[in-house]
Amino acid sequence: MKLALHWKILIGMLLGLLFGFLMDIFEQNQLVVDWVKPFGTIFINLLKMIAVPLIIVSLISGLADLKDISKLSALGGKTIRMYLLTTVTAVTIGLLLANIVKPGNYINEESRKSLLVNFAGDAAVKINLAQETKNTGPLQPLVDIVPDNFFAAASNNASMLQVILFVILFGIGLILIDEKKAKPVVDFFKGLNDVILKIIEFIMLAAPIGVFALMAALMVEIPDFSTLQALLVYGLTVIFGLLFMMYVFYPGLLLLFTKVKPKRFFKAMAPAQLLAFSTSSSAATLPVTMECVIDNLEIDEEVASFVLPLGATVNMDGTSLYQAVAAIFIAQALGIPLDLQTQLMIILTASLASIGSAAVPSAGMVMLVIVLGQAGIPEAGLALIFAIDRPLDMFRTAVNVTSDACVTVIVASSVEKKKHKHKH
Repeated sequence: MKLALHWKILIGMLLGLLFGFLMDIFEQNQLVVDWVKPFGTIFINLLKMIAVPLIIVSLISGLADLKDISKLSALGGKTIRMYLLTTVTAVTIGLLLANIVKPGNYINEESRKSLLVNFAGDAAVKINLAQETKNTGPLQPLVDIVPDNFFAAASNNASMLQVILFVILFGIGLILIDEKKAKPVVDFFKGLNDVILKIIEFIMLAAPIGVFALMAALMVEIPDFSTLQALLVYGLTVIFGLLFMMYVFYPGLLLLFTKVKPKRFFKAMAPAQLLAFSTSSSAATLPVTMECVIDNLEIDEEVASFVLPLGATVNMDGTSLYQAVAAIFIAQALGIPLDLQTQLMIILTASLASIGSAAVPSAGMVMLVIVLGQAGIPEAGLALIFAIDRPLDMFRTAVNVTSDACVTVIVASSVEKKKHKHKH
């Protein structure tokens, strides 16, 4: 009997955790870091390597199939509206949970001091990165979307939005020129798309090994547990919010807007969710997310090719929920009261910051600094949450990917409805 991919990934994860745990007991941590972790890094690099080419060719193929600019603007409008709805909901749920549970009140003076000292260096790095972002003008995000050199943008995974802008312009150009002249270009990109999907199949054969290596490394690199206990309530608050989004909010949207049953949706998306969980990168998971949505959920390729790459860049529900909880947690831990107006500003800033977040591990941390600064919370408080950021990053990436897929199904479903109306 041939095992399905998501079972192989799950077995790889569990074996990796067990192996890392045993190596930690036998104090062989360095052995894992030197000889096992590199295979995990290679696997993530392979996925990231293919992410930009995949976005370019799949978006161009998808846009060329639209054959009509009005279709593109309708699709774009629907996609952005749905992504904004899910992001604002995620931040609001995060704020409500943090205000009800008050996780910051569980941290004692000793733990607070120890965390602030141990992770001061890590926090400083993220604060400096955020400072560079903050020193720019209010319209800088708009300037940043437009690349001055497409090839430079395409060679940097953090510049995904710039790549998408160029590709959308390229796709519009293809739609507007004479169909005979466009055909060879479209055929070239469609052929290239098939080649890239084949490469992804090869890469995915290594997924269980890559995931095993990532999990083993995670186990040996977890910091001292005594301080972690103080952070457990905060971590569980974030995880509860993320699970609520994943198993209550998204299934609710699917039942409301589509005919896709939640059970079928989760079964189809399992490989992408597990991969997102183990790599902590929605950009690295994008090739698999597209495969799951197009092959398993049978979503129209032209819709998936447009909505998913955009989602991997601008739609970070898990990240925005975590930023809301983290901001309140740090404020509570440092004894800073936040009024309603400040909390409403957190909704706005966290929603915008999650859009600006790169789809790479821990990018949400850099954006969190901006959210903290906006709310008047000392950025050094970031050191309080560093110890358990990696496991939470895994959960929020799985939610980010689930959200992208859910919105894709909703947008595709509304496109289908429109087609039926026109036929009748």
